[in-house]
Amino acid sequence: MPAPTVPASDRARNRRLALVGTFFGGVWLVFLWGTVRDAWLIRDTPAGQVALVALGLFVAAYLWLFAHIRTLRWAGAPTPAAGWVLLVGLVVLSLVVLATLGQDGTSTLAFLVAAGMQVLPQRAGLVGVGVVALGHELAGRLLPGWTEDASLTFAIAATGLAMWGVQQMIARNRELLLAREENARLAVAEERNRFARDLHDILGHSLTVITVKAELAGRLLDANPEQARTEVAEIERLSRDALTEVRQAVAGYRQPSLSGELVRARQALAAAGIVADLPNSTDVVPTELRELFAWTIREGVTNVIRHSGARHCTLRLSAEEVELVDDGRGPDPAGTGSDEPGHGLVGLRERAAEAGAVLETEVLDPGFALRVVARG
Repeated sequence: MPAPTVPASDRARNRRLALVGTFFGGVWLVFLWGTVRDAWLIRDTPAGQVALVALGLFVAAYLWLFAHIRTLRWAGAPTPAAGWVLLVGLVVLSLVVLATLGQDGTSTLAFLVAAGMQVLPQRAGLVGVGVVALGHELAGRLLPGWTEDASLTFAIAATGLAMWGVQQMIARNRELLLAREENARLAVAEERNRFARDLHDILGHSLTVITVKAELAGRLLDANPEQARTEVAEIERLSRDALTEVRQAVAGYRQPSLSGELVRARQALAAAGIVADLPNSTDVVPTELRELFAWTIREGVTNVIRHSGARHCTLRLSAEEVELVDDGRGPDPAGTGSDEPGHGLVGLRERAAEAGAVLETEVLDPGFALRVVARG
């Protein structure tokens, strides 16, 4: 099975983190200079040679750990086996330096603590810091030829706490990055839902009216060719309007007109042979509700024509409410009145909620009522 590929953006980020980790880890190696100098001064002895080799390996392992293990920790991945191997290797190399140089090699302990905080879980790392600091303090008091060095003990403890702080900062930054990525994902999902809802509202209504008019034109071809030509011209106009609205929806600029939807509703219901009782004016509707009420009329009329089998439809408008009532058979078995169960009314319910209104439906005997009411 081929190994999964890593996106180029992630690879670039990992390279940057590796370089940053190497730089910040390498800056502090200046504090190993005294230990390297002491080993160099006795380079002619076996102890000096072993110490120099151990210090070289120690520096290489330390930098590699900071460059790669730190990157993995940033990504939230568990410590790989290589990290544990490196940490064990650093412990062994530090002990070799201590065995060959004595107390002159204790400067490696601070770097050992920094590496341990990168590999170990945070609590275990802090325990390790305490153990190393306590061990150094006891060695200065108990080992022959060693002297107390409270400054290094403090440096070991401070290094551990500083690395703990760095780990906390990395964790918080990672959480922030993940939150941003999640927000971006949710924004994309919301935009997809909006676009799907808009396309449904646009094409569902327009195609329904076009279908009804095409059927009417087909019936009129022989009986009334002039009227059939009129219906075909109307179909062409509706098709062009639908295409324009789809383009506007793609551009994100579409806002339906309440008066325009009222005119469309009158034409569509008439073409479907449904007696319509519609208001002549929309002046009573406040500006902030006009778009929502326009969508309600579009969805409601589409469902009346497509699903209800009604003979009569009444539309009522007020300053707080729009209501469509028909005398048909009510909603489809799924209870939605849309071609895809739930999609039409769910989309309308979402629009109403965004505008601070509520969608209500009522099954009548016979018929069906759909209303959107603005909350006071």
